[in-house]
Amino acid sequence: MIFLSMYVYCMLKLIARKLKDLNFFDTLHAGWMIASLASISSTPPSSTFSYNGKYLASSSKDNSAIIWEINAEGGEFSRKHKLEGHEKPVVLVLWSPDDKQVVTCGENEVIKRWDVGPSGQCLQTYGTVDVGSVSCGWLHDGSGIIGAMADRRIYLWNLDGSEIEHVQGRSGHKLSEVAMTSDGKWLVSVGKEHNEISLFDREARDDEKVIVVDNMVTSFSFSRDSKYLLVNLITQEIQVWMIDGGGEVACKVSELKGHKRRRFVIRSCFGGYDENFIASGSEDSQVYIWHRGFEREPCCVLSGHGGAVNCVSWNPTDLHMLASGSDDKTIRIWGLDDE
Repeated sequence: MIFLSMYVYCMLKLIARKLKDLNFFDTLHAGWMIASLASISSTPPSSTFSYNGKYLASSSKDNSAIIWEINAEGGEFSRKHKLEGHEKPVVLVLWSPDDKQVVTCGENEVIKRWDVGPSGQCLQTYGTVDVGSVSCGWLHDGSGIIGAMADRRIYLWNLDGSEIEHVQGRSGHKLSEVAMTSDGKWLVSVGKEHNEISLFDREARDDEKVIVVDNMVTSFSFSRDSKYLLVNLITQEIQVWMIDGGGEVACKVSELKGHKRRRFVIRSCFGGYDENFIASGSEDSQVYIWHRGFEREPCCVLSGHGGAVNCVSWNPTDLHMLASGSDDKTIRIWGLDDE
């Protein structure tokens, strides 16, 4: 009797979750573009919502980044700051855990940290112009900056710019991406010349795990809890890996196809209810969306851009709001029409 009750309880929870997922999909599928941020002067390689969902940061090939503020009542976007100071295109812009600052990565240049409060000023520069940056990120608690540099090393800095000594992982690889999990356990990096993703255990310090994939990795991102890794491959395939399963360091969960990628770096992200959805840009000017549990093929395709869609970002607090940045020099905001 107890077993039967538990079985019924688990089945009801599963049905309820699926109903929520399907309801979310129905409302998402019924939604459309609600705004277009056309006042950018160049292609945005990166766009990211803040953790509190109140701001959107976008980088640009015109050597700048823009902070957009979202009107909570009307859902309208207004430009709060334009961050200028890089001498080369800004390829990444990432929020600090407290949403008070962003870090920007210049293409083969330096890394800068900015205040996004009233001043909008540059607070610190990291690295040197003779050793350009490839990728950047934040330490998990916001106490420092990570930089993958052109000399094939990963650097850690305190906020004041002083270098933090740490054990380097696999040496000699030309790096393309670097990030730290939200719990600070894993320092994850990708090499351009190898089909490998390195997970360096910062707690064990000398423990490094390697995920070997079928082809070259062009970009990756984490789920909010850092248990899953979303990997974009050069072969127009997106893979989902579990990196915190309690057993093996990583296991492949699913493979997704449908979007187009031939020349550019295309970025994807988790989002939606319980992060059960995955969104990706595509070179055919569309945004592709998959449900993690149901489909290998996309469940929704959003059309409207006039150029390759390079990046997407799902608002973590407004689950129906999705941003996409394109070569058509616009950032489009997708969601539900209030009318």
